[in-house]
Amino acid sequence: MADSSATDSPDGPSASDTPDPATARTRGDRVSDATNRFIHGVELAAAALFALLFGIGVVDLAIQIAESVPTGAITDPNTVIGFIETGLLLLIIVEVYETVVAYIEQSDTRRIVRLVIYTGVIAMVRKVIIFRTTEYATTQDALFAAVSYTIIILGLVALLFVERSVGSSLLPETE
Repeated sequence: MADSSATDSPDGPSASDTPDPATARTRGDRVSDATNRFIHGVELAAAALFALLFGIGVVDLAIQIAESVPTGAITDPNTVIGFIETGLLLLIIVEVYETVVAYIEQSDTRRIVRLVIYTGVIAMVRKVIIFRTTEYATTQDALFAAVSYTIIILGLVALLFVERSVGSSLLPETE
């Protein structure tokens, strides 16, 4: 009788051979927590890198402006366009930084999508400002680039319109 109770008992050898589901889940939770901490650390490093790039860019732009004043190059339209291009690039860096921070803070998806759209708009405005037909081999190549830029800008504007009008009715505003 002692033998049958030992084999029927949940504490018998058959129960101890199978892993406890709670222990397996705990192990999985530990792995998940470790990978989440790693991803969070990489996101923080990316944010710090973009902040550093922005700081370096601002200093570089200030140096470029300061160097162009004594030479009179500041009055050259191409020089001014170069400054604007650099300034818009700095804004793109800020928008990418804000996107990374939104991921770090685990913000709602709408905020992240909005930031990505803004980044795209700034990038395309930058491309339009520096657009020169002389940079293309043929006039047809320049026309294709201009049409492409126009389509992308119209698409971004449409996305922004949809996000602002339809998106606000789909989800409650959290800001």
